[in-house]
Amino acid sequence: MVIGTPRGFRDILPEEARARESIRDTVRSCFDAKGYVPVETPLLEDRSMLETAGRIKGSPFQLFDSDNRLLMLRPDLTLPIARLTAQRLTRESLPARLRYEAPVVREQGALRGQPRQFTQLGVELIGGEDVAGEVEVVSLMADTLAALKVTNVRIVAGSVRPLLALLEADVADETLREQVLSYVHESNLVALDECVEAAGLPRPITRALHELPRLHGDESVIDKVDELLEAACVPEAKRGTSELRGLVAGLAKTEAAAELSFDFSIINSFDYYTGIIFKAYVDGVAASLASGGRYDAVLANLGMPGVAACGFALSLERLQEVLGRAGASGIATPGVHVGSRPLRIAVPKGSLFPDTLATLERAGLPVDDLRDYGRKLIIPAGDVEYVIVRATDAPAFVAHGGADCGICGSDSLFEADLDLLQVVDLGYGACRFIVAEPRANAGMAERAYAWRGTMRVATKYPRITQAYYDRIGQQVDILALHGNIELGPIVGMTDRIVDITATGTTLRENDLVIVDDVMECTARFFAGPAAYRCDARIRDLADRLAAVTATKED
Repeated sequence: MVIGTPRGFRDILPEEARARESIRDTVRSCFDAKGYVPVETPLLEDRSMLETAGRIKGSPFQLFDSDNRLLMLRPDLTLPIARLTAQRLTRESLPARLRYEAPVVREQGALRGQPRQFTQLGVELIGGEDVAGEVEVVSLMADTLAALKVTNVRIVAGSVRPLLALLEADVADETLREQVLSYVHESNLVALDECVEAAGLPRPITRALHELPRLHGDESVIDKVDELLEAACVPEAKRGTSELRGLVAGLAKTEAAAELSFDFSIINSFDYYTGIIFKAYVDGVAASLASGGRYDAVLANLGMPGVAACGFALSLERLQEVLGRAGASGIATPGVHVGSRPLRIAVPKGSLFPDTLATLERAGLPVDDLRDYGRKLIIPAGDVEYVIVRATDAPAFVAHGGADCGICGSDSLFEADLDLLQVVDLGYGACRFIVAEPRANAGMAERAYAWRGTMRVATKYPRITQAYYDRIGQQVDILALHGNIELGPIVGMTDRIVDITATGTTLRENDLVIVDDVMECTARFFAGPAAYRCDARIRDLADRLAAVTATKED
């Protein structure tokens, strides 16, 4: 028997504890110097109370207490601090500058290499004045990272207001709004494009919804946002661009000015944010060091309307790794600067490889050494490096920093369920996910479901299968297999299968018939959010791939 901590939790030994203490001391000094005072909230919160405040991040750990109330371990500190403010402070006591340093807990899937407990160091400014609040907290974030001697910091900002203003248009119904918000949350720009194109919206609104999440660059990007929204007849007061200009002006003489850029793909983080959002990145790290934004609606939901609220949180574990201290943040920290090494692209072997090779070549990338890579795993090719992986593994390599961007089927991205940006539909590798059963068993699955109350299904794709049965409203028992899943219903282990088919040959040879379509998938170009927002080479490659794909379609 191995005696240890539960998965995703760990002990902190003295050497690391001292390193963490040193980081906390520096951060605390920076926060204190700006007048932020400490508060503490309970480890356990009433779930219904936090759900009133806003959308809960992550899958929380939950339990019932002796009063039969559903409690949860806090998954972040912003909602508890907002709850504390609404319950314990008065409007007369505002503005309040509050700071915290505390562990939070979020559920993570097994075998993802991610901790389930980590420590947030953050501030909340409650009752600040308009954009002055954002200027203050972004400046503080930049000053704190500078005090920690974190170098090559990039602060990326955006706003949720332009998107929400577009979705307030009378032509967008509630179902469409929910679909658009869902795709933005998932960072699935390909599905977003397909959704708005099919909706039949006025062309200016369609164009704005397509281009907005792809806008990036310096402050001139704000002009482009205004152009899109003006063409879509969005009133200037609702656009949110005046706040972004105010942020630029307010930071003009601060350390943060040189580090600031804009990228509206960041609006996938709008869980409870109502205005400006910002994140701090550092070269070579596959996740943000800090993130924050404005969340007035949270206070309004808790009975304190009309109060501005803004803040940010630093990840102690990620700071440890960036600063070269022992840590376990679950992110890769190669310690290199963007542009100082070749762009690393995850290339799928197998059936997607020939079309991937041809597409990369048409996009102008060097592929001679990639044509016959033999047993090599990494193929240097001038300004790029190709990492040869299974298509199903490509999302993990990119999400954990082993590659900057990659290509795989949309099914692999769905199944992996990682924080990735789907940028371009490459159009090849098309296949269907289907539900099938033995021809001789027609009607048996329905009869079994009628008395058993669940459908038994064999598949290699449990997330896709679960999502399909959730969509049609049926209970399902999934038997995950890794090969020859057609045998499941043939030998009586399951009622049906969910699998990929391109030609249907395997189904016919085993006398299986299709009973429903699940989804269609094609190859996608995707990237890690940090890499996409910090490395212009990825966006340039995305543009070239999109142009190649469009030309091929024509």
